Amino acid sequence: MASGPRFAVKFRRRREGKTDYRKRLALLKSHKTRLVVRRTTSRTIVQFIDVSEAGDVVRAAATSMELKKFGWASAHANTPSSYLAGLLAARRAVKAGVGEAVLDVGLSKPVKGGGVFAALKGAVDGGVKVPHAAEILPPKERLSGAHINASLAAPFEAAKKQILET
Repeated sequence: MASGPRFAVKFRRRREGKTDYRKRLALLKSHKTRLVVRRTTSRTIVQFIDVSEAGDVVRAAATSMELKKFGWASAHANTPSSYLAGLLAARRAVKAGVGEAVLDVGLSKPVKGGGVFAALKGAVDGGVKVPHAAEILPPKERLSGAHINASLAAPFEAAKKQILET
């Protein structure tokens, strides 16, 4: 390991590859609520986060695992579940007073029509203004799960309706 008076150790989260501080600083300078979307191998996590001196404050959050309460029995890491998680988080954020946000994808590679943008579409449909380009959003048949299985459309619409009624 290098040593000397001019050597500086990088931040721990940067060394571990968990945080891109340049991208984070650019998002924080906007002084807007961040729509943070994180996808794991088993679920999607959507959060609306404000920055403060004491640390980040989560205003509203939802995970795809919570969709069981709304009748969604399918997988929790696919495109339809990401959309529903984004919709649920947005409904909670609107109740908490969040009107607009900026998308924070973190270190994940943004893929056109992918799950991160499905969660973004859910947040926009839930009533939160998020700047985006229309061509990055997934088509409706992918959002409803028709590309996975045609029988997912009915449970998707039922869960969506139930979320919108809350």
